[in-house]
Parts: sequence; structure tokens; C-alpha cells
Amino acid sequence: MNQEIAAPRTPLHQFTVPLSATRRGARLARLLAAEQLRSWQVPSDPARLIVAELAANAVTHGRVPGRDFRLGLAVTAPPATLRIEVTDTRGERLPVRTAARSAGAESGYGLLLVAELADRWGVRSGPVPCKTVWAELDLQARR
Repeated sequence: MNQEIAAPRTPLHQFTVPLSATRRGARLARLLAAEQLRSWQVPSDPARLIVAELAANAVTHGRVPGRDFRLGLAVTAPPATLRIEVTDTRGERLPVRTAARSAGAESGYGLLLVAELADRWGVRSGPVPCKTVWAELDLQARR
């Protein structure tokens, strides 16, 4: 997990949307992200998978009844970077990076997948009661 990098970048494209903290909301996050990336002519893979994992985590571990989660996408430059952010309202429940899972575990691999697919990822606390899990993809290396 990386700490937030303070270097400001110029946003070329931005998209944010609140979604219900349900399985349907998580699925919609993936579909909306794929469509938005297509409209920006940005490769959707592996971004779709990262959005799916972060949205599923927000719904599973960050859900507060009656509160939404927020999906954010931004393409910034220079260098060309896709930033994916998922914000939920359970700021006290920060993701934990674990090195290994038990052989019979059926879940818990989402952030390991994000770590493998993303060039950088991390967590930003606040504003209370929220937290944002973010991931970045360097677009120049993926074209």
C-alpha cells in the first residue's frame, strides 16, 4: 500500500457518481467505469477489474445502511495516469494487506489483485466518517 503522493496533476477527464452500497451498485460501478473509459478511449483492462474489486469491498466491508459509496475516475497528465477512487462511509475500517490466505479461504484476495494490477494504490482517510481506496494505472505503459 502506498502513501498519497502530493504531486498535483492536471485532470484531463473526471467522472464521479454515487452508487447504492449493494451488490447491484457494485455491478453498476463496473459497468459505468467500462463505458466511461470507452468514451475517453482509455483501455478498460485492468481498470474494470480494479473497479470491480474496490466496489465489492466498499459494499462488503464499507457498507453503512442508508449510505452510498462513490466511484471516481480521473485521467491526469503528465504523465498520463488513470486514477480510480472508491469512497465509502466506514472510515474506521481500513483495508489490511495480508501476505497469504488460508488454502480454504473463499474471499480476501481482492486487494492482492489490486496490488498486482495497479501501478500504485493506497488509502486516504476522511472526511469523517469516510475513507477512499485509490489505485493508479500508468497509461503510457499500457497502450
